[in-house]
Amino acid sequence: MPKVAIIGGSGLYNLEIKDRKSVKVETPYGDPSEEIVVGEFGGVEAAFLARHGRYHTITPGEINFRANAWALVSLGVERVISISAVGGMKEENAPGVLVFPDNFIDNTRTRKKSFYHDGVVGHISLATPVCPEMREHLYQAGKSRGCEVRNGGTYICIEGPNFSTKAESQVYRGWGVDVVGMTNVPEVNVCREAGMCYATIACVTDYDCWREEDEDVSIEDILRTLRNNVEKATNIVADTISKIAAAPKCKCLGISKQAPLTPFDKFPEQRKKDLAPIIRRLKG
Repeated sequence: MPKVAIIGGSGLYNLEIKDRKSVKVETPYGDPSEEIVVGEFGGVEAAFLARHGRYHTITPGEINFRANAWALVSLGVERVISISAVGGMKEENAPGVLVFPDNFIDNTRTRKKSFYHDGVVGHISLATPVCPEMREHLYQAGKSRGCEVRNGGTYICIEGPNFSTKAESQVYRGWGVDVVGMTNVPEVNVCREAGMCYATIACVTDYDCWREEDEDVSIEDILRTLRNNVEKATNIVADTISKIAAAPKCKCLGISKQAPLTPFDKFPEQRKKDLAPIIRRLKG
């Protein structure tokens, strides 16, 4: 079973995985974004999921985050590496820089964000939502490859699919955020609830629209930078995935186990069935 999964965002719809097979997973929450590809990558068995679908047909607000997380945990995944395109909100986070965030601000409005509902109550701690061990492995690999990298920072997740207005962009800068994106929340939430470690490579493609000396965000410029970023991020994952897969247990699963307030034996019967792979993970 794959212990590590890569979730690819904009520009990353496929990985060169050996002995690949596509696995269709049916979940109580509907279909995942795409069939999950399982095979060898970086010397270990890994899973890959295209967040927006293989042909980029799913908008950020339409991603079925719960189905994606449920599908991964049902396959045995313990650690999730996310690759995402973002806008840089500080001068030093220029296009082409890779940021490894350690925290998030949720500015989304319409997304389903939790497995805890309908007779099951839980409160997950998101004080430290990113696995520090995974983040450090990825950051050090980026440094070793000579990439321009930033260790830590805050990612604000907006609803999308439109980019920010200049007024919004200035507000986010006033909050001190480092990057802005559209997909890592509630992805990080449901991965934590499902007992999976999470870390993200935030690939800066543009300066959003706050920088007066720049023109407004251009899709063409974003895509050009994105292609370069995806190559760098993929190499970083290939360099680190075997270390991440073999890493000792960290504190993340322990945090997940503390979330449920409703005792497992008091879950409604249908919810026991719906959450079976997550319950097994949290009990294990």
